[in-house]
Amino acid sequence: MKIAVTSASGKLGASIVNHLITQIGKENVIGIARTPKKAECLGVEIRKGDYNNRKDFNTALKGVDAVLLVSGMDAPDKRIEQHRNVIEAAKTNSVKKIVYTSIVGAEQGNAFSPIVQTNRQTENDVKNSGLEWVIGRNGIYIEPDLEYIDTYVKEGEIRNCAANGKCTYTSRDELGYAYAKMLIEDKHTGQVYNLVGDAITQTELTHKINQVFNTDLVFNSVSVNEYKDERTKALGDFMGTIIAGIYEGIKGGAYNVTSDFEKAAARPHISTINMMEVFKNI
Repeated sequence: MKIAVTSASGKLGASIVNHLITQIGKENVIGIARTPKKAECLGVEIRKGDYNNRKDFNTALKGVDAVLLVSGMDAPDKRIEQHRNVIEAAKTNSVKKIVYTSIVGAEQGNAFSPIVQTNRQTENDVKNSGLEWVIGRNGIYIEPDLEYIDTYVKEGEIRNCAANGKCTYTSRDELGYAYAKMLIEDKHTGQVYNLVGDAITQTELTHKINQVFNTDLVFNSVSVNEYKDERTKALGDFMGTIIAGIYEGIKGGAYNVTSDFEKAAARPHISTINMMEVFKNI
């Protein structure tokens, strides 16, 4: 069985490739990347694949039994067609199965909703493809908060607009493990899984970071508008609005969802503390 993973040069794609190597051997794994050289370090066959180029994928998916489609990172209005390029190429090549990395989130009501909507459209495209399919809805990655700790320490606080909302954080390593199982095992066909961990508040997140990283941070909640202004000034309109929308979604309960991780991975999701310890020891 040959399994291909798109966006293999990205952190999530690379995690999925590495977990597949462990489970089925590198000779059965193909990485697809817009810039193949960036994925050569994975030690598997790498093929060129740009989401904007259907011809790339017509070639990249030859001889492939299952493909993992990592959601693109382009503007929402471009993503749907980019994903369709992969889906159509999979059909052309008689790929048997497609697995899609979607996201948890509110389809209406915050600045992140347009991105959630594009993911739901691709979910529908995958379901209607005629291929066997599985969809994972990823929770919020914990790694960006952990990569940002030095800045948090400098500022003395974690500051956002999530208030007391709970977020079911996950990690790319946990997701990589689950997606490898979803690709390999037939029992997941036709399922949509929320791939998330434990639900915690920002205050609890702050306490756990203090515990693991020996910091002395506090959590301060600000209004949605205030936080959006801060983020857009720091990151620009597009990214600032998206980040503010994610935390507004946390405040509104969009990420406090039931986890299907154990159904997908055949083991429980590791704890928030364990995710932090794994990150610390990388």
